[in-house]
Amino acid sequence: MTDVTIRPLAAGDRAGWDALWKGYLAFYESAVPGEVTETTWARLIDPADDPYGYCAVDASGRLIGIVHYLFHRSTWTTSCYCYLEDLFVDPAVRGSGAGRALIEAVYAAAAEKGATRIYWNTQHFNSRARVLYDRVATLSPFIQYRYSPR
Repeated sequence: MTDVTIRPLAAGDRAGWDALWKGYLAFYESAVPGEVTETTWARLIDPADDPYGYCAVDASGRLIGIVHYLFHRSTWTTSCYCYLEDLFVDPAVRGSGAGRALIEAVYAAAAEKGATRIYWNTQHFNSRARVLYDRVATLSPFIQYRYSPR
């Protein structure tokens, strides 16, 4: 990876983040109400709130990737776990190392916080990302179930 900087998201990153967020949602054929996007953005740039976010920025200052993560308690540790919730890199620069660098930034933040596990989900069809994930983590045997009360 050359000329990519990883740093926390900042208020001035909104336009670049919006484009990547929309790309992420489109990739997963999903949508969220505008209110959710606004609330998520406000939380991301508030250092006292979670989720937290990093961005990958190229040499020209353009955002090329984003990652969002949060910490939560667990009944399996006295510390906490870190959930890497969203990761997206501009398709035009995939393979540049930006995705790996974003994951490693989350690893560092989790280590600083004392988290004993970092985990994330992806869909089975996300084969290109899974190649990276298989290099930086271990595939869990768990199956996720969901219920949405609304």
